[in-house]
Amino acid sequence: MKKIVIGLIVLSFLAGFIAYVPASVAGSAALAVTSTPGATTDDDDVIGPDQFPEGVNPLTGLPVENPENLLLPPALVSITNFPVSSRPQAGLSFSPFVFEIYIGEGMTRFLAMFYGDFPRTPEDSENAGSGTSVGSVTDNMMVGPIRSGRLPYESMRKLYNGFLVMASGASQVVANLSQYANIYGSDADNINSAMIDVTKLEEIANKNQKRLGGASLSGLSFQTEPPADGKDAQRIWLKYAYLNQINWRYDEESGAYLRYQDRADATTFELMTDRLTGDPLAFENVVILFANHEVVTPTIIDIDLLYMRKMPALLFRDGQMYELFWTTKSGAYEVQTGKLRPIRFIDAEGKEFPLKPGQTWVQVVQPFTSYYEVPDSEVYYDLVNKKEPGSGVWAVRWYPPAGAR
Repeated sequence: MKKIVIGLIVLSFLAGFIAYVPASVAGSAALAVTSTPGATTDDDDVIGPDQFPEGVNPLTGLPVENPENLLLPPALVSITNFPVSSRPQAGLSFSPFVFEIYIGEGMTRFLAMFYGDFPRTPEDSENAGSGTSVGSVTDNMMVGPIRSGRLPYESMRKLYNGFLVMASGASQVVANLSQYANIYGSDADNINSAMIDVTKLEEIANKNQKRLGGASLSGLSFQTEPPADGKDAQRIWLKYAYLNQINWRYDEESGAYLRYQDRADATTFELMTDRLTGDPLAFENVVILFANHEVVTPTIIDIDLLYMRKMPALLFRDGQMYELFWTTKSGAYEVQTGKLRPIRFIDAEGKEFPLKPGQTWVQVVQPFTSYYEVPDSEVYYDLVNKKEPGSGVWAVRWYPPAGAR
């Protein structure tokens, strides 16, 4: 996708983080997480969670090319993952945070955040798609395909104080959303034709700055050195449905996880790329976020994300897996400012747990979703039925909430 040059940014704000290990190898979100006495991390290279050096994106812990963009509210864009013809999507490799949620009928959808630097063709990219100007944003540089809004988008929008970009939505969904811009397709016969020009995305962000005010995105911590006591995690297999399976494989050279997905055939796993650059989707952090799902109709599903005190999560970074928690509870900041902050990650004692500087992909699943180590195989039977503790290959088995299609 890209090679990130991380400058040395030193900021000492926090006490050392307490690492921990699970009670057993096979687990679920219901397992208690216990602290390991003495297992701490060196906080010399930690940045965040409350203050960030000038020009550093609080969602990645990395410098941005245009610091003025940090004054704009985040754009949260609804990007399709089905049908398979929508792939490769355009712009995902530039998103600091991507949330993947279940929308029914075995399908998932992405809510991709754009904040800091907007998508552009890297000057050193050898895979730039036709019609793009290297190192710049052009009128035909599009993000998408864009699809309809979903109920959880409003909670996510509030947490990041941003605006939504979507292709309308069901009336009972749209009635519960705010601060959104609708983008419509250019071809009635092509379900994948709704795209947004990057320059248009910037224009909408500038207009929403007056309405939403400055971004309030503190709360995350970043550390280059991985915390102690992680478990080997070279690969993650996640099944949302038999015909919707995801593989994340750790790439030591880039220090990121590469995304692979089946072609709705349960067998052919393809490396996912960005249509804008041709580069692989490589994310430094992959999070499994356990959250309560509420089924309104078989294909309209909400997710409880606001004001959560402590819910389980798994963090995959640097080829390691960590059991931790996420929170959106209100604190002194929320009381004083009246604003919400992003989802934060904490250990068992409530101390901030550091992400790796870079981008984060969040896979949202139900509580009690099971996870365990399996053989390094792409055979469905092996991944579902065979356990292999210590393999470094983690299976995460999703089951749809009751009432969902």
